[in-house]
Amino acid sequence: MTPERLGALLAEVSAGRLSPAAALEQLRHFPSEQLPFASIDHHRALRQGQPEVVFCAGKTVEQVVTICERLAAASGSFLGTRASEEQATALRARFPRLEWHAQARTVFLPPDPRPAPAGRGTVLVVCAGTSDLPVAEEAAVVAEAFGNRVDRMADVGVAGIHRLMAQGARLREAAVVIVVAGMEGALPSVVGGLVGVPVIAVPTSVGYGASFGGIAALLGMLNSCAAGVTVVNIDNGFGAAAAATRINRGEEG
Repeated sequence: MTPERLGALLAEVSAGRLSPAAALEQLRHFPSEQLPFASIDHHRALRQGQPEVVFCAGKTVEQVVTICERLAAASGSFLGTRASEEQATALRARFPRLEWHAQARTVFLPPDPRPAPAGRGTVLVVCAGTSDLPVAEEAAVVAEAFGNRVDRMADVGVAGIHRLMAQGARLREAAVVIVVAGMEGALPSVVGGLVGVPVIAVPTSVGYGASFGGIAALLGMLNSCAAGVTVVNIDNGFGAAAAATRINRGEEG
């Protein structure tokens, strides 16, 4: 249940176009709905400004479809991360408007009508290398689903720093920058030294043996000497997008 949907429901009751009993029926599963295998939080968008998102990994196809059906019934929309192609195929059969982003591993049923992007400015997702793109795309797709204007900058890692320097205008125009990098994780420090807006660093598990599955990049980012850089977990494009959304909407309340 989004603030907009709840406001419209209350307006219908106030205008006499909808009976209180009918409104209560629509709010029957508010604030949460209990399933045998899940407790769905329909109140989260009102509390946090962002709805509950389905983490699809580890769930069966049937569980994902059922959860998404209940979210769609309550709000007209849903977003799922770390989805498999099998899960996406089953969801698309149920929801023909579904957007399946294979590289990002996300499934998104946009609201109808789809609202215009909001926020103070653009969320720029900067990706160090092509191998980091799955995580970067997760961040970009989630940020778009959360209603942000999103720009993408790919393959501008420190091995060819001139590629980043050539994009100075785009860096300066962003309201929030998400920087996704593996290997030694140096790119967020470089970006943090070039911009005056929040930088959210996302270490990836991309790298050779001594990268320790992304721990080397994580430690490098945590030890950044650039001011204004904060760090999320390894491969956590979703977490970066959620944080960027709150920052981008900070002046809107």
